Amino acid sequence: MTTDRNIASITAEMADEVKEVAKRYPSKRSAIMPALYLAQDKYGTVDEVVYQAISEMLDVPEIWVFEVASFYSMYNRKELGKYHIQFCTNVSCMLLGADEVLANIKNRLGIETGETTDDRLFTLSSVECIGACDVAPVMIVNEKYYNNLTDGRVAEILDQLENDIEEVAG
Repeated sequence: MTTDRNIASITAEMADEVKEVAKRYPSKRSAIMPALYLAQDKYGTVDEVVYQAISEMLDVPEIWVFEVASFYSMYNRKELGKYHIQFCTNVSCMLLGADEVLANIKNRLGIETGETTDDRLFTLSSVECIGACDVAPVMIVNEKYYNNLTDGRVAEILDQLENDIEEVAG
């Protein structure tokens, strides 16, 4: 992720893409979500500088951009580890044992929700609903869904992710 971004550089890099996306919508406000996705794909996160740039490119109030970015959990407002674990904490998951599974993930990784491991491999987030209640408990790692979670299944998933890291590094 580039840390020396400014409004002018973001606008220069993204203006054409944002204008193209905005053409697909009846109002510029409707293009905020796809513009945020574009920025996140390019920079890894969205922050105040991105909000300002998108606001200027779409000619909408900056607060509208912030409201969208802060409401939806799909926008990363801070840097994440290589693997972003989003763990569902909605009632369906909790009724099926997610609270214990989440506690074991925290213990294994040595972090709380909202934190990233010191080696920057894992970021753990709790999310209100992933929309897969029929196969709860559920988590998403980056963009891959994992369902019917148990402590054993999560341990296997984390082992695999850690092994993939070691294979790449070694």
